[in-house]
Amino acid sequence: MSSTTQHKSKKRGGLFQIALPICALVALGGILDPAGMASGAGLILSTVFRALDWFFMATVTTLLILVLWLAFGRYGNIKLGSADDKPEFSYPSWLAMLFAAGMGVGLLFWGVAEPLMHFSGAPGNPPGTPPAARQAMTITLFHWALHAWAVYCVGALVLAYFGFRKGTPYLPGAPLRSALSGKWVNPTAWLADLFAVIAVALGVAGSIGLGVFQLQSGLHVLVGTDLQSTMMTASILAILIICYMVPLVTDLDKGVKWLSNGNMIIAILVMLFVLFAGPTAFLLRTFVTAFGDYITGVVALSFQLFPFTDIGPWLQNWTLTYWFWWIAWAPFVGVFIARISRGRTIREFVIGVLFVPSLFSVLWFSIFGGTGLYEELHGQGGIVKLVREDVSTALFALFDRLPLSGVLNGTALVLSFIFLVTSVVSAAYVLGMFTSQGSLNPSVRQKLAWGGRSGWLGDSLDLIRKRGSRSYSRVHRSHPIYADHSASNRVLAYRSSW
Repeated sequence: MSSTTQHKSKKRGGLFQIALPICALVALGGILDPAGMASGAGLILSTVFRALDWFFMATVTTLLILVLWLAFGRYGNIKLGSADDKPEFSYPSWLAMLFAAGMGVGLLFWGVAEPLMHFSGAPGNPPGTPPAARQAMTITLFHWALHAWAVYCVGALVLAYFGFRKGTPYLPGAPLRSALSGKWVNPTAWLADLFAVIAVALGVAGSIGLGVFQLQSGLHVLVGTDLQSTMMTASILAILIICYMVPLVTDLDKGVKWLSNGNMIIAILVMLFVLFAGPTAFLLRTFVTAFGDYITGVVALSFQLFPFTDIGPWLQNWTLTYWFWWIAWAPFVGVFIARISRGRTIREFVIGVLFVPSLFSVLWFSIFGGTGLYEELHGQGGIVKLVREDVSTALFALFDRLPLSGVLNGTALVLSFIFLVTSVVSAAYVLGMFTSQGSLNPSVRQKLAWGGRSGWLGDSLDLIRKRGSRSYSRVHRSHPIYADHSASNRVLAYRSSW
């Protein structure tokens, strides 16, 4: 190996020594000054969204157009790998793994809550009316279907193409090093790798905070545990860390594969139970109508920033927040999907990564969100009020209206936990790849180090939610990822009245 190559490898290898302390400092800042951290992050996001809302919308829409062109144009038959490469994973396992990494606990958290939030507060129709319900489904699918997966798809496709056909490392900066030349290329690519590591680490920490938030709310609803108990939060985090450390010492085709398959089996069974135990005919009509509304309206929504109306804050707090979130997660999900997609053609890849998860999202939100809307329009109502006060109670409040509510709530907690473990294991694997020069099989030491640091970051974000929620809510008051828990007591009161 030449001295130049050794220098470049050493520089790329230094990502681990640089990125890990940066993430540790962010976690420490969140623990020591959660209110200040929340206020600063909120101010930065608000400023960026006001100035660059057009850029985010145009970028995500352009990525969707690009993916469709690649899949159904002349490049669709190109294989991601050599001509004789075969897929490493079966279709069901491949789809389960990419879906668990890409969405996971988010679907459980927002499946009921988001349609009800738009039903009661999105601009365009009088809140609480049938037109508002129809619009709520369209908006929700706009956030979770084609555009979200297009962002993931482009990132994964670029890395898979260069990795499997050009032999580059699985690093975000590797395509730049391979395709471009000049003195600026290596520093720029290295910065891309570093920013990707930080984005993935902070992104998975957000998922941990979100998951712990929902698990703590679910335990409060089921057994009456203290919502504000720091000891309970620490206990959940400790159990979570122990559980996701175990799969990190196994191979990818065992730990993540088994977790993902188990996730999807349980999720589909719960979804089917809600479909047949709930208002089945209404939910199937909702699915067909929501699918049609989404397909016919997605083009207009993709270019709509409402410059002549005063709904900019709503757009920032919902649509642009989602676009920012999907872009931030793209390095993690993209690398992971690329890693598991050897041997598939570009057309096959796009169908599997873009269309299948999008269709599943339409079905998921039609069933869970549709059941919540049915309760508001034709049932006892009251779920919207609970969701507006505490978004994490949405799923549990809905299950209380269905048969076997205790079993459903317990299953939801287990599913949330497994989805969370899967996301963290996948992210630690990807972070290990990033910080070991793109190795397909990073060392156990690096995976465990990133797994532990992710738990610490998740703890700091939970503290930001608890102690800094006022500062945070000034920016995201329409998108209450970190909401108060006052409504959980209302769920308990509702259950006790039966």
